[in-house]
Amino acid sequence: MPSELEKLKNGDWYYFLDDEVAARKARSAQLCQEFNALPATDPAAQTAKIRDLFGAAGKRLSVQAPFHCDYGKNIHVGDDFLSNYNLTILDIAPVTMGNHVMIGPNVGLYTVNHPMTAQGRRDYMAQALPITIGNDVWLGGNVVVLPGVTIGNNVVVAAGAVVTKDVRNNTLVAGVPAKPIRSLSAQ
Repeated sequence: MPSELEKLKNGDWYYFLDDEVAARKARSAQLCQEFNALPATDPAAQTAKIRDLFGAAGKRLSVQAPFHCDYGKNIHVGDDFLSNYNLTILDIAPVTMGNHVMIGPNVGLYTVNHPMTAQGRRDYMAQALPITIGNDVWLGGNVVVLPGVTIGNNVVVAAGAVVTKDVRNNTLVAGVPAKPIRSLSAQ
């Protein structure tokens, strides 16, 4: 019988109060608290702490406090990653972002979902699906990206959008749920 952590990693329903699952979150909670306590006037210390928290990060990394995540090691960002204040990444499943990604304030990337049944929620069940974000992407302020979504390259997600489905390359999306507004130039 697979453990709850194995179920989580396989994208199956798992018991989210499991001790192994909770232990992963405890480490990230501590590192997020340490990061958020660092002075904004010490970007080198902030960058070092985020690099310790993330699974991988490329060159030129800037994350503004406060920042929150569930695990940290499932977050992989490319070169020139920039996020504004109050980014929350529920990285129960992997969150992978390419190069030149900019994230506005109050954005949420959520890989975790809960059952649509009352009993499933009472049983503390969850399911995690990865989020993938391509190169040259800008997520405007207050954007939410839901579990299992892939956002292509050269995409702009307008402020306040809720991305529930995959987004093709070279697209501007907006709204709740986010819908394509127009194509973007690849230049």
